[in-house]
Amino acid sequence: MKRSTLISIMLAIVLALPAYALARADLTVAVDYPPKSMNPHSYNSDANLSYMSNFFDGLLQRPAPAGKLAPALATEWARLDALTWKFKLRKGVKFHNGNDFNAADVKFTFERMKDPKFSKFLNIANSIASIETPDDYTVIFKTNKPVPWFAETMHQNFIVDKESSEKRDSGDYNTRAIGTGAYKFVEWVKGSYIRMEANADYWEGAPYFKTVEIKPITEDATRFAAIAARQADILSGVPVPMIDRIKKTPTIDLVSRPSRRCIYMDLGNKENTPYADIRVRKAIAMAINEDEIIKTIMRGQATPAAQVPDVATIGYDASLTRLPYDPAGAKKLLAEAGYPDGFEITIAGPNDRYINDKQICEAVAKYLAKVGLKVTLDVKPKSIFFDELASNKHSFYLIGWFDGSYDFGRSAQMLLHTVDADKGMGTYNGAMYSDAALDQGIISSAGILDRAEREKALQAVNKKSVEDVAWIPLHYQQDVYATLKASGVKFTPRPDRWIVVKEIKK
Repeated sequence: MKRSTLISIMLAIVLALPAYALARADLTVAVDYPPKSMNPHSYNSDANLSYMSNFFDGLLQRPAPAGKLAPALATEWARLDALTWKFKLRKGVKFHNGNDFNAADVKFTFERMKDPKFSKFLNIANSIASIETPDDYTVIFKTNKPVPWFAETMHQNFIVDKESSEKRDSGDYNTRAIGTGAYKFVEWVKGSYIRMEANADYWEGAPYFKTVEIKPITEDATRFAAIAARQADILSGVPVPMIDRIKKTPTIDLVSRPSRRCIYMDLGNKENTPYADIRVRKAIAMAINEDEIIKTIMRGQATPAAQVPDVATIGYDASLTRLPYDPAGAKKLLAEAGYPDGFEITIAGPNDRYINDKQICEAVAKYLAKVGLKVTLDVKPKSIFFDELASNKHSFYLIGWFDGSYDFGRSAQMLLHTVDADKGMGTYNGAMYSDAALDQGIISSAGILDRAEREKALQAVNKKSVEDVAWIPLHYQQDVYATLKASGVKFTPRPDRWIVVKEIKK
């Protein structure tokens, strides 16, 4: 079926939806990712955090476009010593249920975040040794060890209401958001939409749009059809193959910005596997033609990556370069490592999480087959894939990452450090890569508070991860959005790709 025909069909489907589903809010945003939960701590993914940023506030925030740290529920913050942080809270803030916000809510939130039953933010929560609340509007955190990026994460650790949270069952807690945010939760129809209304008493002033609907539409053509049919004002995740078509659509504008997210292949180095030999890891990297991936699959909407952290992250090293695309060299390395006839390899990845993730996996499979590896492809919906990663099922897979704290030390602890659940290390090291020297570098850098010294130490960790082929960076995505001209919205994309509706105006 031709794409134009498919789009026409999808357009017809959108137009044929029941009237109640098409009832327009003041602003409708079609996004390419569904929410997983209304518990703001249940998923540490930018997709879920994007939704939560409308219902909840952190102690701090990162306003668009630069994402620089700014006051939110805390008006002042300071490091008192290597282990101690003090936050002064904003007065007069209320939760959506009418309860007052104060220091007890902050203490409750971070203590609750230590419980795996409620939280995937164990890394930051378990770094906290104690929380003191000398008065209703002062919170003093003491950490177990120096955490240089402690304040840097306070925009995404959303504060919940102590009083109501203690009384609610998990079913209600996970499906109905009660925060202090710019928008109040109205309704979540799973697979269809989330509706919210402006918080008229918001501490920053009432947001511009009174009623807002966010529609998760994961199918590309259907999502495009929604804005083509004027059923959405903003579209996130513009399908790359449709960019040229959208440019020719007079009713739609394109908005784009370089993404902070790096797409990379993660691989382990477990003993008694081919991956334990660095020559094999180098061969795999050299077999992948990233320039061709960007040209043919990403349609130019990406830039090659030599490392996982982006330029805005402490620890980025501009001197690092990619291994060259060299299939002949890859074959030679495989032969030297004892695999002249290749070996069996499985490429895993999601097929609905990153731009053209499935197609990238297919391309990598093609490249590896060309150097003699016997490839099995195992791509699947992210809901299944990420659960499998958590159980360390895959040793070679595609994934994406950017660090909301802008600090590579935090990333390295979660992505590169040897898996150690008791210490909260290697939380997202699904391939179970392990290197004692790298671990030591990560731990040592964690105690460095001086920014210049810290940057130097993290660059060393970064450089070693590249030299040891602890992962294979592919590219940084270009985030592309579309806006409906007739709606007149002023929309500025954020570095973290969140849709923070209070920042959208006319």
